[in-house]
Amino acid sequence: MDEHEALIQELRDRLHGSEFYRWAGVELADASPGHVQIMFEAGPHHLNLQGLVHGGILATLADTAMGLAVRTVLEPGRRHVTVQLGVEFLSPGRPGTIVAHGRSVKIGSQFGFAEADVTDEGGRLLAKAHSTLSVTAGNGRRRD
Repeated sequence: MDEHEALIQELRDRLHGSEFYRWAGVELADASPGHVQIMFEAGPHHLNLQGLVHGGILATLADTAMGLAVRTVLEPGRRHVTVQLGVEFLSPGRPGTIVAHGRSVKIGSQFGFAEADVTDEGGRLLAKAHSTLSVTAGNGRRRD
């Protein structure tokens, strides 16, 4: 298995190991250092009262893509958590395949910055997002 395949397998394992992402139906489409593409099928249960894909679902997809993009460039033993998330909704989402492209913009010693585009299956831009992430040592598990 080469580095690209290993990266993709590690990220798929992370998503599949999460009950939340299994429930949401989020799948990894592709990844490379600093870049991640994830997707999910928006169905009737993802719609808001107006019959459009709920903005919270689009924000979740963007946040996940950005976090995973940052994950691909972190040094071993480092963890990240979103501390600020901004989303601009540009077009209404409809049922069907929704794709988020996340990019790591900069990783510092304490903070990281990322961006994402969320599109429908036809490539129409639904949302743009940006985030600030806290980057620290540790595995991310609580020790209560």
